[in-house]
Amino acid sequence: MLLDFRFQNYKSFLEEACFSMMAAPKQKGLDYSLFNIKNHGKGIKGLCSSVIYGSNAAGKTTVVGAMDTFRSLLLRGHIRDSEDVSSPNHAASKLSLIPNNSLTKAEPVEFFIDFIVDQFRIQYGVVMNLGLFLDSKHKRKILAETLTVNGNMIFERNHIENTSTPLKVEPCKEVATLFSKTAKADNASAVMIAMDGLDPEELFLTAGFKLIFSQPLVKMITDWFTNHFIVVYRADAAHLERRFSNPKENSVYVSETLNNAIGLFGVNANPVGYTMDKDAESKLLSLIHTGDNQSYALPADVYESFGTIRFINLFPLVIRAIQTGATLVVDEFDASIHPIALMNILNLFHNDEINVKHAQLIFNTHNPIFLNPNLLRRDEIKFVERDTDDHTSTLFALSDFGTAGENGVRKNDDYLKSYLANQYGAIADVDFSSVFEKLNASGNEV
Repeated sequence: MLLDFRFQNYKSFLEEACFSMMAAPKQKGLDYSLFNIKNHGKGIKGLCSSVIYGSNAAGKTTVVGAMDTFRSLLLRGHIRDSEDVSSPNHAASKLSLIPNNSLTKAEPVEFFIDFIVDQFRIQYGVVMNLGLFLDSKHKRKILAETLTVNGNMIFERNHIENTSTPLKVEPCKEVATLFSKTAKADNASAVMIAMDGLDPEELFLTAGFKLIFSQPLVKMITDWFTNHFIVVYRADAAHLERRFSNPKENSVYVSETLNNAIGLFGVNANPVGYTMDKDAESKLLSLIHTGDNQSYALPADVYESFGTIRFINLFPLVIRAIQTGATLVVDEFDASIHPIALMNILNLFHNDEINVKHAQLIFNTHNPIFLNPNLLRRDEIKFVERDTDDHTSTLFALSDFGTAGENGVRKNDDYLKSYLANQYGAIADVDFSSVFEKLNASGNEV
């Protein structure tokens, strides 16, 4: 379960942005939107869902991109560029694209995450010097790195302060069983060995700490990032690869669960199946039955609507998230999918009889139907606003307005009406008439 994600100096976000999935204080109602869990005697209220609003180019996708970039960095274990550019989020592989482009002096890029896996509350953060925007030749360096488990500092790496001991490792009793015998026998010597092997471009978590101190703890963290933190940067690029054991040539494999969902999604939707090509990649097919009792398997991308294709690619991720208790983050979740279908998917995450493993759904949207006090809590509704002067983005929640005073937001307010009236910000006054007035005056054609 994701509790908190923070980032700083990432693209249009210059100051620290905090994306919280914990219940805000003094927020009441809609208890089905909450997970009430215990972590070592401490009660934690987590949110089932969160939706992000903002005008075009405000930075909604950038929030998702920051999560995707941090996930990519941790899993590859270093801050060098990656040769894998298959993701539409190029900043995840080309780190010179990350720093804010308005800076004239290099400022640190920071990421921090707070999540729960099993009975452990994990807090991990990294501070990096990546240089200025587009400076690919800058000598990158990790400035700081910290890992905390259940409130206990496990390690702290600090190259910001001029000290002879830039690394501290403390195997607290709560994770002592996960530490290696060598580290437990002589922690001081293990720390000295680890300091000698510190690389300015490599994460200590996935390098020295994993090799010397605790492979099981690192595996727990990387498994969560791999399997329980599903980030879809640009939903139109989502594609779930299907794998089959011993696939046979010219065979079509049909998913009963997916086709049941497709039938509910569109009453006239065709069933789909998968086949494997010679490169062992799955191809999505539409299964067409004609009036003369003939059946055909046609490429789905040339026969089905864009909305149907997007649903087919996204819904298995919804299934996977709910079955495993994962956090699913989707950019432009609502593109080409009917609002009623989206509403039903959101309700799945709010249904404690279905969502028994505490899965979470985070998405950005332009569709205002979710601005409903009967559907989402104020702390579930986030906004991104971009300053027209310095072009920097800020992230805030509806709950940040409080409940008192002229600007307070109460649970019985009409969120949609207030948002469209620009009472919350994060909305642009768009008027294209000036473009056509100039065209008409000049007599020029487009």
